Amino acid sequence: MSMRIDSWLVTACLGALLGTGCADRAGSSGANETASDGEAAAGARTGTSNGGAPELPRVLIDTRLPAPAVGGRRLLVQRGQDLQRAIDQARPGDVLLLEAGAEFDGSFILPRKDGDGWITIRSSAPDDSLPREGTRITPAFSRLLPKLVTTNGDPAVRTADGAHHYRLIGVEITAAARVTDNLALVVLGGDAGGQRARVQVPHHLVIDRSYVHGHRALDFKRCVALNSAYTAVIDSYVSECHSRGFDSQAIVGWNGPGPFKIVGNYLEGAGENVMFGGGDPGIDGLIPSDIVIRRNHITKPLEWRGSWLVKNLLELKNAQRVLVEGNVLENNWAGGQDGFAVVLMSVDQGGSAPWSVTRDVTFRNNKVLNAPGGLSVAVSTSNRAEAPSRILVQNNLFAEIGAPALGDLGRLWELINDPSDVTFEHNTGFAPTALLMLDVLQKPFVTIRDNVVERGKYGIIGSGVGEGQRAVAYYLPHSMITHNVIIGTTEAPYPDGNFFPTAMSDVGFVDASHGDYRLASKSRYKSAGSDGRDPGADFATLDSVTAGVSSNATLRLVSFSPPNR
Repeated sequence: MSMRIDSWLVTACLGALLGTGCADRAGSSGANETASDGEAAAGARTGTSNGGAPELPRVLIDTRLPAPAVGGRRLLVQRGQDLQRAIDQARPGDVLLLEAGAEFDGSFILPRKDGDGWITIRSSAPDDSLPREGTRITPAFSRLLPKLVTTNGDPAVRTADGAHHYRLIGVEITAAARVTDNLALVVLGGDAGGQRARVQVPHHLVIDRSYVHGHRALDFKRCVALNSAYTAVIDSYVSECHSRGFDSQAIVGWNGPGPFKIVGNYLEGAGENVMFGGGDPGIDGLIPSDIVIRRNHITKPLEWRGSWLVKNLLELKNAQRVLVEGNVLENNWAGGQDGFAVVLMSVDQGGSAPWSVTRDVTFRNNKVLNAPGGLSVAVSTSNRAEAPSRILVQNNLFAEIGAPALGDLGRLWELINDPSDVTFEHNTGFAPTALLMLDVLQKPFVTIRDNVVERGKYGIIGSGVGEGQRAVAYYLPHSMITHNVIIGTTEAPYPDGNFFPTAMSDVGFVDASHGDYRLASKSRYKSAGSDGRDPGADFATLDSVTAGVSSNATLRLVSFSPPNR
């Protein structure tokens, strides 16, 4: 074999993904736990939570390039030659070198092959002329990339049932300028109507340093659909993904078990830049699982305002064991929804997937910038699904939230209906209307500690009951709210054990007017966290983890410091 399966560093066997059994190294800690194959476990539909910290992804994908396969061929495909025939005739271990800059028109199918060797489809440009492995590509490299161009409403690239072990490197994927309507550019796996058995699920697929994009006149739903297993999109540039009448995404998945790796990309999508769920899976019990979303620049160009249907930057509706880390999420506005940058929900979208749930989500070390609202955790009130649970929001910066020109929401965080085991800790965030909006919750456990946050106009506000302790007592009776620095309020209406500076200037930031929200050495809140650390985000870690993620090329609609309340 030309490629070892163990190079993917998986902790669950392929047999489990396709319907046969295998041991789960992570074990099981309760009735609400799930199998490692993206399937709801027995008892998972009860709507109860087993508490505790969120479980991280059980399966990690190592996408390092393998050594050249013994006996593998390097086959040049030149402009005008039959690319589909070349793909059909390729053997595991082969490398198809597509002529740099050449255009190949059509809708190309990746067929199923026997064996587990990789077939690589890549630019013929020399390695040293392309970004090195682990470095994001940009449109500036377009002249060196072979172009796979759909000339109609079909995808430019799609998989056959069970296709596996394909890697695309340095390829441009788009639609012809004359195409104005399309469903998707890259379709890995089938939707609920065409993919109803696990044996059909494509797996071991990588899009690496590729440029996937629509164009200004193209109205379509998605750039990349991930209804597959063991799939990665890395170091790629995915842009101009937009629609006027439908939700549109840079990357979306709803009918594939995972694991998924989305790392190092630039991602533009009008509706939701990245989404899992949003459509009922055709495979019974399926939950997209073991998802890593790391070091991506997730953004919407501000010139899209008024042109395309806009909702969120990241939305989870049916997903579990998700790590969102080191991303810069910026530029969102009120449109199809009220403008939260991040939405974590449990939604049985079409009413045929009652097992749908969002749980075990770790959202840490991210920068969320320039949006009407920060983060919302909720349960859909239609087609009732299991409540979201085990959500950790840790060491993030939420800044430039609530600019009037983007929408008048102005909420930092929101908990709606009955999500449980939700923790906000060591975040720094500012929003002009509310720190936290509450509605329906009464029994779920919520922890809010060690944050530096602005009260805004209403602080922690409960629908119909008012602010502060009244809201907490009614909606969050089993909560822990401690060691937070809440700017712009007094101690009286809030639980004991928190800190209440009157204004931004009383906190002791290094330089808040220029966005430096570290605590200065003379701040009265230095080392005042429940763990002996500074409350708020650890900016040394946050800045290190997000370094180089954003090129700062996108202009913000506004740039303002939190008001001196």
